[in-house]
Amino acid sequence: MGEKEGGVGKKITVGVCVMEKKVKCGSEVFSAPMGQILERLQAFGEFEIIHFGDKVILQDPIERWPICDCLIAFYSSGYPLEKAEAYAALRKPFLVNELEPQHLLHDRRKVYERLEMFGIPVPRYALVNREFPYQELDYFMEGDDFVEVHGNRFWKPFVEKPVHGDDHRIMIYYPSSAGGGMKELFRKVGNRSSEFHPEVRRVRREGSYIYEEFMPTGGTDVKVYTVGPEYAHAEARKSPVVDGVVMRNPDGKEVRYPVLLTPAEKQMARDVCIAFRQAVCGFDLLRSEGRSYVCDVNGWSFVKNSYKYYDDAACVLRKMLLDAKAPHLSSTIPPTLPWKVNEPVQPSEGLTRQGSGIIGTFGQSEELRCVITVIRHGDRTPKQKVKLKVTEEKLLNLMLKYNGGRPRSETKLKSAVQLQDLLDATRALVPRSRPGRESDSEAEDVEHAEKLRQVKAVLEEGGHFSGIYRKVQLKPLKWVKVAKSNGEGEEERPVEALMVLKYGGVLTHAGRKQAEELGRYFRNNMYPGEGTGLLRLHSTYRHDLKIYSSDEGRVQMSAAAFAKGLLDLEGQLTPILVSLVSKDSSMLDGLDNASIEMEEAKARLNEIITSGAKTVLGNGSSSTPWMVDGAGLPSNASKLLPKLVQLTKEVTEQVRLLAKDEDEKLAETASYDIIPPYDQAKALGKTNIDVDRIAAGLPCGSEGFLLMYARWRKLERDLYNERKVRFDITQIPDVYDSCKYDLLHNAHLNLEGLDELFKVAQLLADGVIPNEYGINPKQKLKIGSKIARRLLGKLLIDLRNTREEAISVAELRSNHDQSTKNGKEETEYQLKPHSKNEDARRSSFTSDKSMDQDDDDDKETKYRLDPKYANVKTPERHVRTRLYFTSESHIHSLMNVLRYCNLDESLQGEDSLVCHSALERLHKTKELDYMSYIVLRMFENTAVALEDPKRFRIEMTFSRGADLSPLEKNDSEATSLHQEHTLPIMGPERLQEVGSYLTLEQMERMIRPFAMPAEDFPPPATPQGFSGYFSKSAAVLERLVNLWRPFHKHGTSNGKL
Repeated sequence: MGEKEGGVGKKITVGVCVMEKKVKCGSEVFSAPMGQILERLQAFGEFEIIHFGDKVILQDPIERWPICDCLIAFYSSGYPLEKAEAYAALRKPFLVNELEPQHLLHDRRKVYERLEMFGIPVPRYALVNREFPYQELDYFMEGDDFVEVHGNRFWKPFVEKPVHGDDHRIMIYYPSSAGGGMKELFRKVGNRSSEFHPEVRRVRREGSYIYEEFMPTGGTDVKVYTVGPEYAHAEARKSPVVDGVVMRNPDGKEVRYPVLLTPAEKQMARDVCIAFRQAVCGFDLLRSEGRSYVCDVNGWSFVKNSYKYYDDAACVLRKMLLDAKAPHLSSTIPPTLPWKVNEPVQPSEGLTRQGSGIIGTFGQSEELRCVITVIRHGDRTPKQKVKLKVTEEKLLNLMLKYNGGRPRSETKLKSAVQLQDLLDATRALVPRSRPGRESDSEAEDVEHAEKLRQVKAVLEEGGHFSGIYRKVQLKPLKWVKVAKSNGEGEEERPVEALMVLKYGGVLTHAGRKQAEELGRYFRNNMYPGEGTGLLRLHSTYRHDLKIYSSDEGRVQMSAAAFAKGLLDLEGQLTPILVSLVSKDSSMLDGLDNASIEMEEAKARLNEIITSGAKTVLGNGSSSTPWMVDGAGLPSNASKLLPKLVQLTKEVTEQVRLLAKDEDEKLAETASYDIIPPYDQAKALGKTNIDVDRIAAGLPCGSEGFLLMYARWRKLERDLYNERKVRFDITQIPDVYDSCKYDLLHNAHLNLEGLDELFKVAQLLADGVIPNEYGINPKQKLKIGSKIARRLLGKLLIDLRNTREEAISVAELRSNHDQSTKNGKEETEYQLKPHSKNEDARRSSFTSDKSMDQDDDDDKETKYRLDPKYANVKTPERHVRTRLYFTSESHIHSLMNVLRYCNLDESLQGEDSLVCHSALERLHKTKELDYMSYIVLRMFENTAVALEDPKRFRIEMTFSRGADLSPLEKNDSEATSLHQEHTLPIMGPERLQEVGSYLTLEQMERMIRPFAMPAEDFPPPATPQGFSGYFSKSAAVLERLVNLWRPFHKHGTSNGKL
């Protein structure tokens, strides 16, 4: 608003009537949260902030207090709450937080009573009320391991809370079976928030207490912060009940990380805000065994150290105040927030490109309902495997140690302890030759020793172990009978085993950066029509997000980094991974289901390449070149193979010389120090290049020259068997992978011929990789449907669930609109069938309690269906986002089903889901590179009938990912990124013609034959039913409305219960 020309109109005055310690640090400087938010509020230009100050609040009569339009006032130690209430009654400002209910917050009994009144789950508890210290009570009994209140028994561990909210000395009593004792929780003092007293066994008797069940939470507490009933920010912190040590970051601040609230928790946050009539309100949430409970309500609380939250809180408060005092003004959030006008743009903006795939604008009546994305992981180090037969006693004993002593069972070593054992054994064996193999050639002994050295080098890499990135299998191959140690009979003992070490495939600093940038791109581009985009959508409870990942470490970390960018999160990836990403290996891992068909495809592929055939059989034509067998293979593939082998040898020899120099230096300074404990934070990789390593002429990352040589030496050996004169075409993708990695990350090593090798490998790989998933479209469809069957089934479930939820909301809204015309009684009648299970206490309370009903039914109705804080058209609707992070195989498989599903016999005559021009583009797209993705977005057209197939439309797009050659010289943006060892991610491309209309019904019909049926999926652990605005009975909804007057647009009274 601001001062207008001619002096007409003045700013809305906002009074800050709180103790100075809550607003200032020292004399002038604002405390971080309050000051940050008030500064942002003022930056909009519509408000004047008036600070009352302690002298005015404590000494001046209320008649001399400043007059304001809106008032921020809340209790803290020494604050005259009754005086503030008298001022509010006198001047009648709009109250952000009502004052009278703040009295409730001082008494934990009243807090729990109010929570129960509104149907908000609390832990099981009982009250012990004493009129004087040590009063004996006939309903209270204490045993060695329990207390009993009114016959309600609480077994240890249980929690004891003083009834006074300002007394923070909370005790937890432990059972004698666990050693007994008591832990005292208290407000943070330095780095401690609890202390254990092993000698204390008896509960306190000097006052009144609440006893409640101890809820196991897995070591984390969740703090929720609301700003109005439609916005909540949640953070997790280390629970004080674990060891009482406060986790702090290097700046000395307590470590907290943002978490996602479930739909049920979002409803609880809304209810807490309404129940206590506190717009800005903090409360504690316990998550235990799949359910959530509120265990404390704090009143006015702001998040610390989160600029995203400060922005959101200022925007929500602005809308709240404008709606209350200037409803004629627009409260739409400007595209650029006033305090961000001069902020520099985030670096690396060019990492994700726009592309052509976001299909422009859509009708006013069309709303986004669902975003489903399947994404390949980011840039990684090459995947590696070492195989060797071992006969050494130390290694065979290690196998028996970890497989339970079973001579014919294989062993998998993944944990830090197991890998340390293997490293110790390998270190002892490396200098020696193999025993019992004197007849073997010297060359074989040298090769075996070399492989053992490689195993040792891999285990020592990085200075710490990670089971995510290194795993070893030991499979027994030969056995002999030996006498048992006790002399009674014989037993089998393995004498030879196959050791398989898998390593590499680690997400690089570039991969993490790519994933985070792509998350930012999605945040800003995939969610149209929501003001400031996804963040507002997510923060206003309307976003139902789930992220799934395969079991591979690089995939999990890509998912976490993407989530960080998508939700604008702060901090390390580990807590984000733990709290936001769910592993589902059965859906996103593995090729076992199609292994036979893939072997057939590779055999046919080998036949086509090695035979040098120029023409191949198939149904292709000049307009559909992708229909032939082996489409995409270069015509001179057989001539390129010898060239590939020769160039690989030349590069390998250069790396051998570098490794030889490194090996000689290591021999002089070899250290067999014990490897330090595994540090997960280090294992996640850095976001930037290690400049010191590059400057020293070392390989990028943690790979030394010895391992780099082992990588190239293995490729050279496996690509061409000189003795059998045979090429192995399955090695072509690996050669290409290593070339691309070294051109991107190790260009500073100046390996001669690497550029040329990359060009040859790329030509071959562009033909080989797509054809490994099927030599022709029909085989691609068969293989794709087997690999992605479970994923396809889940995608259909996601789309169906979204449709059912949207239809439920539309029907409820229709019923509501009809009932509004017919009066209030019918409103109740229409809403009651949709109520959830109400317990007896709530039902009797709401029916027996006489309430002051607002005569204006329209306002009550409007509040239910159109809360004003989210700045959205339809706040009762949700957008569902499902993100599936996986590997190359699942991206290819899903794409093959989408484009070739019409070739199935059951769908003869149907057009492809993918338009012809997109099929041509896909034929030319040889590689679905790192961070490639497929997006399905579903829109609902609210202007057509519910039963009309055109009610729900599907839009399909895809991106080739970081599919740009590291040799690209004509792209200045890419060249700049190349300096950072990364490549840009290509923007989305359409899979349908502009203006085409793919209905959900058609999509289901085409995909269903290849998808796992819904009934074959196991039921979810926690049912995720629709958690909308009608999940409570009409009577409870009425009570919520009448207890929350200040959010009525035209309400001026701050009525009391």
